[in-house]
Amino acid sequence: MLKTELKRGVLFTVVTMILLGLGYHLFLWGLGRVLFPSKAEGSLIRRSDGTIVGSRLIAQKFTRDEYFHSRPSAVDYNAASTGGSNYGPSNPDHLKAVQERLEAEVKLNGVQPDQVPSEMVTASGAGLDPHIPPQAAEIQAARVARARNVPVEKVRALIQSHTEPPTFGFLGRARVNVLELNLGLDESLGAVASRSK
Repeated sequence: MLKTELKRGVLFTVVTMILLGLGYHLFLWGLGRVLFPSKAEGSLIRRSDGTIVGSRLIAQKFTRDEYFHSRPSAVDYNAASTGGSNYGPSNPDHLKAVQERLEAEVKLNGVQPDQVPSEMVTASGAGLDPHIPPQAAEIQAARVARARNVPVEKVRALIQSHTEPPTFGFLGRARVNVLELNLGLDESLGAVASRSK
């Protein structure tokens, strides 16, 4: 009797492990690949030659004047260690970092401090937010146009065409995916000589 119960217990464990440890995951993976192929792959963005340049869900660091810059990251855009700084809004280190970022944005883009959206001086909770508000793209438009030697209207038109509305028309705010906008710049206005982004 003990032998039968032991055999039944081992069989139950093995079948459960196969069904729930392998079968369930394979089923969900397959379903995702069929119903949401792009999302199942990580929402990867590819160039026309198939080269992967990033994910539309993860921010990248852009520092060159020819490109729009992303929101600051508390983890230096490292997708392996997402997270915020965990500083409260009155923390002296946080306030110092915000002030330094504000001064840098004002100097870099030639705008007044009150024109800089808060998203450009504070990091998101995950540190990898790929979006900025349209206003944040707008304050960078003149710099990008100057660096690329094109009329600012062309750059503004690209911002407009890359602006996503709030989800379902009412959830959240309008936003611009920085990586997609920068790729749109290269496609529409020509890629700039390769060096660091």
